[in-house]
Amino acid sequence: MSREIHIVTGAFGYSGKYITKRLLDEGVEVRTLTNSLNRENPFGEKIKVYPLNFENIQSLAKSMEGGTVLYNTYWVRFNYSGKRVSFNHDEAVENTLRLFEAAKIAGIKRIVHTSITNPSEDSPLPYFRGKALLEGALIDSGISYAILRPAVLFGREDILINNIAWMLRKFPVFGVFGDGSYRLQPIYVDDFAEIAVREGKRRENVIIDAIGPETFTFKDLVKRIGEIIGKERPIISIPDWLGYYTGLVVGKILGDVVITREEIAGLKSNLLYTNSQPAGKTKLTEWARENKDRLGIKYSSELKRRRDRERSYEKL
Repeated sequence: MSREIHIVTGAFGYSGKYITKRLLDEGVEVRTLTNSLNRENPFGEKIKVYPLNFENIQSLAKSMEGGTVLYNTYWVRFNYSGKRVSFNHDEAVENTLRLFEAAKIAGIKRIVHTSITNPSEDSPLPYFRGKALLEGALIDSGISYAILRPAVLFGREDILINNIAWMLRKFPVFGVFGDGSYRLQPIYVDDFAEIAVREGKRRENVIIDAIGPETFTFKDLVKRIGEIIGKERPIISIPDWLGYYTGLVVGKILGDVVITREEIAGLKSNLLYTNSQPAGKTKLTEWARENKDRLGIKYSSELKRRRDRERSYEKL
């Protein structure tokens, strides 16, 4: 009897890589759809690689023919237009709608979709509004779905937690926007992958707040990371504008976007917090202690990952 075929977007990236590993460990045949065809492949010939060709829905559908489940991790963190790379939320929404349409044409039976905590079509923030629009489209598609809503993912390839640690290592003080009392609930990326693979086996329509077992205020998160890596710093409250422009200057030096106004607004609006029960089991504090010697040693650049489509995230 032939094995089921599952499709994962971005198997050479972050969460998609962990989902792929778990599927392969369970004996599932995996294909990936990716914009980084030449990126280092940790799975070799164990998976088949196809382009994430949003411009040709029929070609995209053909890449998924025979597949049962699609795990969608595709998205963009912010709007950006540069000489070598550009992307934006409106385009990401349109691309994802094409992906859903192609999945339906290909006969995909189940979509496990990565969303965000507290999406809303009325949100003034394009990230949260776009995610809400896609949830609605998936629900209306007629395809069985599991919508996973993580707040923040952490792991060896993460950006936010790593870069907080990097800044604590590099600077004598750490500034938080306002009083830093807004909350977030990070989930370990492999816990998230475990949930995704579990939901890929089911057919009930579900929406899951994929949050971790620890809730932090942002200020306390910075404090705990500093304690764990041995770089406790004074934490000072700064106006949003000062934090944004400080990030802008640091970003210019590093060739990256450190923080956006929309991300500051999302944090301060408590959009990375929910009252749901934890879905993940790995505590960030325990993981950070186990990885304290490497956490924040080098800066993780979003733009470098998008410009360099060959090296693995860990080597960038």
